[in-house]
Amino acid sequence: QVQLVESGGGLVQPGGSLRLSCAASGSIFSINAMGWYRQAPGKQRELVAIITSGSTTNYADSVKGRFTISRDNAKNTMYLQMNSLKPEDTAVYYCKANIRRGVAYYFSDYWGQGTQVTVSS
Repeated sequence: QVQLVESGGGLVQPGGSLRLSCAASGSIFSINAMGWYRQAPGKQRELVAIITSGSTTNYADSVKGRFTISRDNAKNTMYLQMNSLKPEDTAVYYCKANIRRGVAYYFSDYWGQGTQVTVSS
């Protein structure tokens, strides 16, 4: 079994910062790409940032220059440093990872349970 657990969400004032973490655990053989997604009330889930196993990154235009995605392959953990936060960044943030389990010969996508980020004064 594989689990993704997010942490680091909370309430922050506009202009503030938060750092999200996503830790993968379980019977993991290899992790391919990992990504952060978010879903605001009444809106569809959208991609925020993605990072490959080789640490190539890509960002949504709305967060470029403010958010930084990174990963620690030794810890099977991904991070999202969020700076200059705006009220429109308010959403539930989810992590996703493309993982090959120890007993499998293929990769599958796994999702975390989500962490709430609220940007408000």
